[in-house]
Amino acid sequence: MAAQRSREEFAEFAQARSPALFRAAFLMVGDRGLAEDLLQEALTKTYVAWPRLRDVGNAEAYTRKAITTTAISWWRRKSWQREVPRDDLPDQRVEEQGARVDERDWLWTELQMLAPRQRAAIVLRYYEDLTEAQTAEAMGCSVGTVKSQVSDGLNRLRTRVGSDIIPSSEMTVN
Repeated sequence: MAAQRSREEFAEFAQARSPALFRAAFLMVGDRGLAEDLLQEALTKTYVAWPRLRDVGNAEAYTRKAITTTAISWWRRKSWQREVPRDDLPDQRVEEQGARVDERDWLWTELQMLAPRQRAAIVLRYYEDLTEAQTAEAMGCSVGTVKSQVSDGLNRLRTRVGSDIIPSSEMTVN
């Protein structure tokens, strides 16, 4: 009966938190299919660890850490780059939103060029709005490492895209 309850609790957790966790995975890898794979792998790791988790309230943090560490290991192995991008896109843009989409795509491309740990730190801090301590926990490193990865990543972005696009006053490292 306890195992059944545990499975039901996990299913409730996965259903309730999957959209937010998917968003984090997508921001890590930049591809919908890869993000789905990444989320599935992280949820599998969470499910295996579920009986050992002392506080089920920390399950989301555990899953975010699994997403982050798995994404970083994928980048290191480069196994996720097996897919070949296509030149022809099936969807057309709406012209009124074209400029905004171009700007977001351009900045997104620049973000994808960062080193994996810098990208992960910036995504967790600014896209996911985690604290430095939560980001450090998700990345499995110290708060100081988070600060340096964010700082280095933002400096690299500013160098590439200009400080008028990413002003230092908007994204400061505490």
